[in-house]
Amino acid sequence: MDGYLDGSSDGFSGRIDVIEGRGRRLRSEVERARIAAESLMPGAKVVDVARRHGVTRWQVYDWRRKLAAGKLAIPASSMNEASFAALVVEAPPPTITAVGHKSASTIELVVDGVSIRIGADVDEVRLSQVLRAVRTASR
Repeated sequence: MDGYLDGSSDGFSGRIDVIEGRGRRLRSEVERARIAAESLMPGAKVVDVARRHGVTRWQVYDWRRKLAAGKLAIPASSMNEASFAALVVEAPPPTITAVGHKSASTIELVVDGVSIRIGADVDEVRLSQVLRAVRTASR
């Protein structure tokens, strides 16, 4: 065997430390589903969740896939904490204010800083198309 060993050739190789791992731990379906669900929470990183529970990120990805496919499920009886839906805050819709009347047959609206003058007899469908177009253009 050709090779190069760094050290003495008298047969002593030095100190060898053997570090045992934790071994393989079998997790229940409930536990796997709970870990997968935790990794799906907003802001959660798979690698952090995996480290916290002593598993690999590939296991978490596999459990997430199984959870999405319905092969893993969290029984309602095992849920300790209440789960809440994520809160989504959106900007309020643009305000539409009536500025005034030019005449009895004309109405002036201001939508997102854009003035719109329409006749009092305008079709409702046409007015909604114009308002949508102004809102889209102002974004």
